[in-house]
Amino acid sequence: MLAPYATNPENSKGRKVKEKEHKYRTIYQRDRDRIVHSSAFRKLEYKTQVFIFREGDYRKRLTHTIEVSQIARTISRALDLNEDLTEAIALAHDLGHTPFGHAGEDVLNNILKDQGGFNHNLQSLKVVDFLEKRYPDFDGLNLTWEVREGIAKHSTRYDNIGVLEKLPELLPQEQPSLETQIVDIADEIAYDNHDLDDALRNNLLQEKDLDKLCLWADVKKNILKNYAHIKPNILNMLIIRDIINLQVTDIIKTTQKNIKKYKICSYQKVKKMPIRIARFSKKLQSIRQPLRDFLKNDLYCHWKVLRMTGKAKRLLKSLFDVYLENPQQLPPEFKSRIRGEGTIKEVIADYIAAMTDRQAQDEYKKFFDPFEKI
Repeated sequence: MLAPYATNPENSKGRKVKEKEHKYRTIYQRDRDRIVHSSAFRKLEYKTQVFIFREGDYRKRLTHTIEVSQIARTISRALDLNEDLTEAIALAHDLGHTPFGHAGEDVLNNILKDQGGFNHNLQSLKVVDFLEKRYPDFDGLNLTWEVREGIAKHSTRYDNIGVLEKLPELLPQEQPSLETQIVDIADEIAYDNHDLDDALRNNLLQEKDLDKLCLWADVKKNILKNYAHIKPNILNMLIIRDIINLQVTDIIKTTQKNIKKYKICSYQKVKKMPIRIARFSKKLQSIRQPLRDFLKNDLYCHWKVLRMTGKAKRLLKSLFDVYLENPQQLPPEFKSRIRGEGTIKEVIADYIAAMTDRQAQDEYKKFFDPFEKI
């Protein structure tokens, strides 16, 4: 029972390579399952989200991905959208992320600036279109057009939507589906609030640092009305839970109002709109922004975080330089691509981007620790 503005699988633009579809799984369920069984998805368990997980009890990229999927599915179901498509996009949205989070992406983007840079959305698409090798009839996962569009048009404050100019087949001039828009919002909700949770549990921030923010203070005040003697650690978890709930409720109500306001009666109308339909109310956006600014200035620039990211950048830059100096040190499956595909730098970037944090650290030891076995 999908809303008329949802993505109907019967109208899918299909796959690059035609396949006989499954008897009892929808096309988007099948995409989801291919994503979950991919090598790139498994590796998310050992990739940094924001804080390098070996430095403390921090979320990993896989944990974040599951949390995004959970929030996105809740919103999608409330709006009668295609929950299968929403879930598939959510689970795939970070497949192209480097080790060590955005620090790793910054390194590769700088190295590849003459080749157009490095963008994790494009890399995610490259993973599902080419880099995964699981099937005899095609490279990649051969996902549907709609999931691939959702990956490419994924847009939060970390994403450069200008890269869509390189993908005319995915219609960069059109808005993404409502399912994609919901995943983007869920991504923001997840990383804002769960980064906050990680920071509090690992003493990068103190509760008193947050009391000056009206969103935090108002939610805290309401909780204390019912739990005057609650333990501080449980209080913090309840505050974060209620902030997430507040944002999810607001995005559902505001999107419903926008659907009525702009008379969104079809999937095609969503695509042709000059603006995105799924967004927060102006009121919530105004009280949400100070929290986001605080995270950017006080958490992501915390001296411990800067040390973590600085160390990660130096490690990956050193690895890249070693491979560039002598590409013969690359594994055979990557070395063989240098002759026929792309530049040496792009192939090295694909190899490094696919590493987990641990793999990158182990490689670094093998090259730079004289007592480490090759």
